[in-house]
Amino acid sequence: EVQLAESGGASVQTGGSLRLSCTASGLSIDDYAIGWFRQAPGKEREGVSCISTGDGSTYYADSVKGRFTIFSDSAKNTLYLQMNSLKPEDTAVYYCAAAFQWGNSCPWTWSLYTYWGQGTQVTVSS
Repeated sequence: EVQLAESGGASVQTGGSLRLSCTASGLSIDDYAIGWFRQAPGKEREGVSCISTGDGSTYYADSVKGRFTIFSDSAKNTLYLQMNSLKPEDTAVYYCAAAFQWGNSCPWTWSLYTYWGQGTQVTVSS
């Protein structure tokens, strides 16, 4: 059974930092493009960042470029999202998702991902 388990969400003040983790079981993250998505109340799910299978290329939404970093630890089968300089507009439930073998890219459309975690809440107060 494939499972993705996010953790690390919390309540922080503006300018704070958090590191989200996405630990996979039942699959190897080396075989999957992994994406981070978020959904705020009343808003659609949006892509935040993703990392490709092939060459480990990383992609970021314009709204988080320079503040967020996605990286992986294959030995732990875990993906991370380091979030710095957090803003109130970053408040959302954050999800990780896996899409099988996208080569040197990763899908930005959430519907193209096969497996999803349960989400972790990030709240940034001003």
